[in-house]
Amino acid sequence: MGTGKGGLRDARLDEEGVAPESPSRAPRLGGRIALARLRDLALLPAIVAIAIVGQLVNPVFLQYDNLINVLQTMSEIALLVLAETLVLVIGRMDLSLESTFGLAPGVAAYLTVNTGAGIGVLSGGWAVPVALAVGVAIGVINALFIVRFRLNGFIVTLGMLIVLRGLLTGLSGGKTFFNLPPSMIYLGTSIWFGMPASIWICLVLFAGGIVVLSMTRFGRSLYAIGGKVDAARAAGIRTERVLAIVLITASALAALGGLLLSGRLASVAAAQGNGTIFTVFAAAVIGGVSLSGGKGTVFGAFTGVLLLYLIQNVLTLGGVPAQWIGALNGAIILVALVLSRLTGGKAQD
Repeated sequence: MGTGKGGLRDARLDEEGVAPESPSRAPRLGGRIALARLRDLALLPAIVAIAIVGQLVNPVFLQYDNLINVLQTMSEIALLVLAETLVLVIGRMDLSLESTFGLAPGVAAYLTVNTGAGIGVLSGGWAVPVALAVGVAIGVINALFIVRFRLNGFIVTLGMLIVLRGLLTGLSGGKTFFNLPPSMIYLGTSIWFGMPASIWICLVLFAGGIVVLSMTRFGRSLYAIGGKVDAARAAGIRTERVLAIVLITASALAALGGLLLSGRLASVAAAQGNGTIFTVFAAAVIGGVSLSGGKGTVFGAFTGVLLLYLIQNVLTLGGVPAQWIGALNGAIILVALVLSRLTGGKAQD
């Protein structure tokens, strides 16, 4: 029918998302997909169990206001989890997301607020576009170093984390930006259809992530690259372009998450985002996202961050000190790695 080797290879890639290696690959891939879908639901019983425990610990737990508060607080960090999930699936890590989470709204506040450390050279209407533009710019810089110059992604994003954190501290003078323009506060405080806007934004973006990763060729290419980059490249996937798109998208999501937090608090602290990357990795790992790439789903990541925040809320309502909550995040990562070893045959290292 005039189909060459390249056309046959692309056709198989459309169906499976990876280049074929042997006649028995399709059944194995089907088994892994079925297992992945099963693991997506694995945390649901745990979430139900935590809800029951939470109600026993404190009757306030299942009240509407408390659950909405949990979801709104979670939605801000959840965008970081979504961003990191995309990067992890493709086989990379982005440590700079936590600093982007703070710097992007910090730059917007610096340029639009004319009190305190702000210089107010732009009107308040520019705040959101500026913040998102900063996020995109950071992603472009990361992509330039990692894709164009082929530098180690872990080291690049670690360096960017430090640089961006220093920039925010320098711009703010170590102080907190107040009197934010209404456009920044709107996203974090508005109510849409009975729920905070940030919750709707989070749900829509996660739904979009689920569709992209599970139903599009682009999403399948992420798993192919994360699984085996050489095979993905041989199958005709433009791995460098895909990686650049993911890095830029992740940084933009981090900037948006920072805007949601700044809007809810009506301020941008000089330390905004510091240490959140640990919570992000904890949520991703317990949601079944592999640290070695090629495995994990957006829905799994969502259940991971939801479970983590429900646990934190139960501990808070139970009077557990915040210091122990931080220790719990580390313990959850270790437990998740052990479970991954038992259920998947190898650790997600």
